[in-house]
Amino acid sequence: MHVVGRQTRESTAKGEAPPTGRLGRYLARDDSTGAPVGIDLDHPHAGLVVGKRGAGKSHTLGVLAEAAARARGVAPVVVDPIGAFGGLTADAGGGRNGDGTEPVPARVVERPTIRADAIPATDWPELVGLDPESGPGALVWDAASSAPTLSGMLQQVESLEAPREHQRAARNHLGRARDWDVFDQDGLTASELFGPEATVLSLAGADDAATSAVVAAVARLLYDARTGDEGDRPPRLPWLFVDEAHVAVDGVAGAALRTLLTRGRTPGVSLLLATQRPSALPAVAASQADLLVAHRLTSGADIDALAAASPTYLTGTLRERLPSGQGEALIVDDATESTHSVRIRERHTPHGGHTPRASGLTASPPDAGRETDRCVGPNEDV
Repeated sequence: MHVVGRQTRESTAKGEAPPTGRLGRYLARDDSTGAPVGIDLDHPHAGLVVGKRGAGKSHTLGVLAEAAARARGVAPVVVDPIGAFGGLTADAGGGRNGDGTEPVPARVVERPTIRADAIPATDWPELVGLDPESGPGALVWDAASSAPTLSGMLQQVESLEAPREHQRAARNHLGRARDWDVFDQDGLTASELFGPEATVLSLAGADDAATSAVVAAVARLLYDARTGDEGDRPPRLPWLFVDEAHVAVDGVAGAALRTLLTRGRTPGVSLLLATQRPSALPAVAASQADLLVAHRLTSGADIDALAAASPTYLTGTLRERLPSGQGEALIVDDATESTHSVRIRERHTPHGGHTPRASGLTASPPDAGRETDRCVGPNEDV
């Protein structure tokens, strides 16, 4: 099996094969599949999974999360803004494809919370939608510098000397953040994220700013845990999976994610971003990614954004190499400076990102005698 992200055949100190995930199979030009393709889970990686809506990017992220959850020495954390990954906790003994796959060790954290001081004071004005150089923004900045909790910030705003209108504006914007219900003094800790199971952070329905705040806090927790004193470092390497990544990078999580992209390799922190809008990501995301999994794209801006960072070893243009079928992917592997056309394997656990269809719903029949729309056959009169 060819393993993307790994330069040579390697083994562990005990002579075992290093952690590897099953990704799919090679795809031939006639759409037939060939030898299996795996992904390296032994080394840290920065990766992008891209594709237009419905092309399979969330499915692929789920496949990668399944593999990481089963790997030795890996601590996967999945940011789930659309409810696509709750199925990771389903008992998949026997596997959906009948291959005897082991269950995926995973847990779902519904409505995850973070400590307010997990967000730097300098980022609080932006988080609540204020200009840091404005009166209310400066007030929020000062309050966040002095108080470790959101309730403490609100009290601090009242006690600081400032015009009443500035206090009122700052209080209103902090009140909006309180309504997100993501800030708690007993919020997520690093030890929870480095547990024996994959952690799925369910943020379906959360405000975009709240999602970005959680991603920022989690990214910093993972990075700080791996850069602390050597004796205190967790014995597992974290992999952070972020679906709909364009939402997170557009807010306060942008700086924390850039840190993982540019400096995560040394402490062993991996980051995989999935998006249908690669043009909305900062240029550093494409330039720093050593793994690219590209599904079908049709937006010129998105294709151009990826093409700008295309390596010289990519034969032909990126536009020419992009796949057209659902579940098909072009993999650009910078570790081996190679490209591969692959069909991504089926999920072993249920995928929650399928688009609902009217034909798949059970509904009561229409009232008798009422005229209804129906599909007209090719030989029927309208």
